[in-house]
Amino acid sequence: MVENAQISGRLSSGLADLGINVIEIKVMLKIRYLTAAVPTLMLALAAGCAATKSPEIPAPSPSPSLTPLAASSPQPPAPPAQPLTVAEKTPETPANTKIQAYLNQLAAQGNAKENQGVWMQSGDTLLANHQGTVPLPAASITKVATSLVALQKFGPEHQFITEIGTNGSLENGVLKGDLIVRGSEDPLFVWEESIALGNTLNKMGIKRVTGNLIIAGKFYMNFELDPLKSGELLKQGLNSQIWPPEAAAQYQTLPPNTPKPEVVIEGNVQVSQTPDVNAQPLVKHYSLPLAELIKKMNQYSNNPMADMLADTVGGAQTVAQQAAAATGVPPAEIQLVNGSGLSEDNRISPRAACALFLALERELKPFNMTVADVLTVVGRDKGILSERPLPKLAVIKSGTLDNVSALGGALPTQKQETVWFAIMNGGVNVEQFRAQQEVLLKSFLNEWGSVPTPPADLTPNPARSSKVSRSEIVQ
Repeated sequence: MVENAQISGRLSSGLADLGINVIEIKVMLKIRYLTAAVPTLMLALAAGCAATKSPEIPAPSPSPSLTPLAASSPQPPAPPAQPLTVAEKTPETPANTKIQAYLNQLAAQGNAKENQGVWMQSGDTLLANHQGTVPLPAASITKVATSLVALQKFGPEHQFITEIGTNGSLENGVLKGDLIVRGSEDPLFVWEESIALGNTLNKMGIKRVTGNLIIAGKFYMNFELDPLKSGELLKQGLNSQIWPPEAAAQYQTLPPNTPKPEVVIEGNVQVSQTPDVNAQPLVKHYSLPLAELIKKMNQYSNNPMADMLADTVGGAQTVAQQAAAATGVPPAEIQLVNGSGLSEDNRISPRAACALFLALERELKPFNMTVADVLTVVGRDKGILSERPLPKLAVIKSGTLDNVSALGGALPTQKQETVWFAIMNGGVNVEQFRAQQEVLLKSFLNEWGSVPTPPADLTPNPARSSKVSRSEIVQ
């Protein structure tokens, strides 16, 4: 069980780390792992769509039209050009002395030192180290590894394309045939996406479908992995007359005067392993770019999204192997069984956790992006960290299981510049761990000085805020 959030704003109720101790998220809802409430994602419903097509769609041609979706072959990352972390040692620094006092306090409260890990570095200087190379339960710090490997494989601009086609023809608003949906593992196709898609079909003149809704490929909706259940949700989302309360609630978050779609599907939902290659394409739905998907995943610590992305790149073992190769740490320091962190068998050393943050920084730099484009900026971004009194402008990822509290990221300071850190706590009192993590970071900030504005390496690219998902009519 990991941090579990009721999401407000653009992700109003997506799954986060499950089994939350209520202390971290005072207004957050406990949800089972795959029984997801749905995030609110503001879409430009009409933007990006082509002009309305002719209301007549001819019978499908014999040549294939739903073309295979492009797939990227995983490429093992090249070894780091230079080490991302400094050599392991026990530094004689005031920061390390403070960490030892912190560990002694935890031990006095019954938390064994061997269950704790800390690594702090600034540039080439190691500031603090306690069991820095020992792999410890990492909880949702795991998502940083998943983020890194997904970005390495696809790049930050990659969009997952859901294709919609038909084997029938349109006459007077009636599509005589099936509506065929072929997914490509979009991890954030939610109610808002189905509303946008329904409105696009309405623009094309499609009001009713006499055939079935056929689901092919890996199509997920509302974080549901079962394609049949995802199809049933999509069928509801396309027709406002049968919206469940959750869909109606998400509609209220969309821009005023957003149309309510009415695409009535008379047939059933079916799953096909062999989609009709002769189907005529109607619409392509493009997800948010990958960087924005990852940002939302990390803001709300969304477990299903993380596991979907890990599966997309080849699974947890692939994530672990490629993350270790990208960071230059020994493979034993990154041990994963899933992409989300929902297991204490997911173990990452504090040194490796810092290396993951630094590898993200290096991966994003060629795109004029920083870690702030894919992780939470405290005090500026909504999400599960909103309720925690952490240092403003720090770029952070947290993780929580029943007996684990982890915190890591970048702390901007005046004297030490950007300090990269990872704190991994194991024991029975997670609430106490969180409170003491917050006190510890604030004490370092008091010593090193806070910054009034984020440094360049922790400033998000403002152009990313205009990125949206969209539905596009195929001409």
